[in-house]
Amino acid sequence: MALETTIRDRSAVDWALLAARVIVGIVFVAHGAQILFGAFGGPGLSAFVRMLGPIGYLVAVGEFFGGLGLVFGFLSRFSAASLILIMLGAVATVHCKIGFFMNWTGKQAGEGFEYHLLAIGILLPVLIAGPGRFAVGRLLPLPRVASKQRPLAVFE
Repeated sequence: MALETTIRDRSAVDWALLAARVIVGIVFVAHGAQILFGAFGGPGLSAFVRMLGPIGYLVAVGEFFGGLGLVFGFLSRFSAASLILIMLGAVATVHCKIGFFMNWTGKQAGEGFEYHLLAIGILLPVLIAGPGRFAVGRLLPLPRVASKQRPLAVFE
């Protein structure tokens, strides 16, 4: 028995990937801007690096530019993978100790990891399926798969 993997409505998949990419990308660009530039009341890069050490540079750059990559659909898989690693690192080092739930009532010592799981859940389809048809990477002269008109998966 052959396994059928036909996608019946590819257009719907492309629109869903676009929506996921843009929404989560905007969130990470804004959060990355807080860290890198001190925008939106954020701590700025020097304070963030004092808190995390040298890895703070990678986290700050990853969040801001990873978010931009998602919004525009350029290096989307790499951006999604990077942001998933950042979220897993945040859960493992900080948020797991606090628990699952966000600090809605102000009674916890910090924020739980439910937000991070939501971000990972939105990023996984982009990592697995790529950015979809509505991506800037599709318009650039990147190396392409010989039998298809799309860029190599690493550039998607």
